[in-house]
Amino acid sequence: MAAPSHLISRFFGSLRPGGPSARDRQWVAEVLLPSEFDLWSSMSGPDRRHSAGVARRVQSTLGDACPRPVLAAALLHDSGKTVSGLRTPGRVLATVLDSSLGHDDDRARRWVQGPRPVRRLGQYWLHPGLGADILERRGSDPLTVAWAREHHLPAEACTLDRVIAAALRDADDD
Repeated sequence: MAAPSHLISRFFGSLRPGGPSARDRQWVAEVLLPSEFDLWSSMSGPDRRHSAGVARRVQSTLGDACPRPVLAAALLHDSGKTVSGLRTPGRVLATVLDSSLGHDDDRARRWVQGPRPVRRLGQYWLHPGLGADILERRGSDPLTVAWAREHHLPAEACTLDRVIAAALRDADDD
């Protein structure tokens, strides 16, 4: 579960309409593979703004030689949220329920089999794995896929290089 300050910041950021700046969109188009850019473009404006900010902070931390798959990981770590189609009110509900019920992937998988409103909550909770599966099908680098799958796991469960994982985690938890 993310820190409350991060969640509050994301909530208020989601209320501001529009996506990232033209400059950031151009930079993202240069970083991502065409299939990844199509996926990134399907994300909501607030999610694209957030991901561009995460990628910029990762690049600042790791330097200009930051590898493309790491930047792609920063840009696409939340891409699985597109599956649920939830907007801000549904995401708030999903986050509150997940926090009060205690995160449980088995419950989320059961909910995915339920009626549409419940299914969408389950999909939102499972967005790391769903995003990783989408990225894998689109030919993304294994590092990018791994970070999408692992970005909500505890640091000790992460399979990425510790320096890269720390840079990604710190940049996402702004």
